[in-house]
Amino acid sequence: MSAPLHGVGHNGGPSLDPGVSYRRFVWKKARKSLMGESLPIEVVRMRVRRAEELGLPYKSYASIRASTGRDVVGFLFSSNALRLVRLGDRMNPAFADKLAEVKAARIVAAHHPLVPGMIEELDAVDRAGRAPRPYAPWGQQRAALAELLGSKFPRDGLVLVSEAPFEAEWVDAGKLAGRIDAPVFFES
Repeated sequence: MSAPLHGVGHNGGPSLDPGVSYRRFVWKKARKSLMGESLPIEVVRMRVRRAEELGLPYKSYASIRASTGRDVVGFLFSSNALRLVRLGDRMNPAFADKLAEVKAARIVAAHHPLVPGMIEELDAVDRAGRAPRPYAPWGQQRAALAELLGSKFPRDGLVLVSEAPFEAEWVDAGKLAGRIDAPVFFES
């Protein structure tokens, strides 16, 4: 736990240090240029191509990139997002085709009773592992995601594709780049 920034009795109001208004001006200017209002056309074209390689709508890609400051390196799919719920379920061919086209890491978090080894056998998946239990405490979710993701991928470069409401917590627990609903991902 970190120490508080202000002493006892401080209301957390604006800093009165010299140069605060200039630093605020510079920060706003840098943030405005980061958000793409004045990006060179070559950079915009490159990012549009990258969004297409990832199979994402450009608006989603740009917002993830702006919030994390880095490119998307992969996707974490829940087995629910892939509609793999029971043993013996087969992946929708359209989903498999979409995954095969993605030029990034494709990781699957398998919910019980699915076995990660069965999912890893699919051609469109790079890695699979056990998903955090639904509604598990954050520490357990964080540990399960750490085990699944390992140290190979920067967490803020991975985007969660999920369907169940409880899976949205994985973004914060795993420090992931963001989240996209499965229907949005697979219909784009």
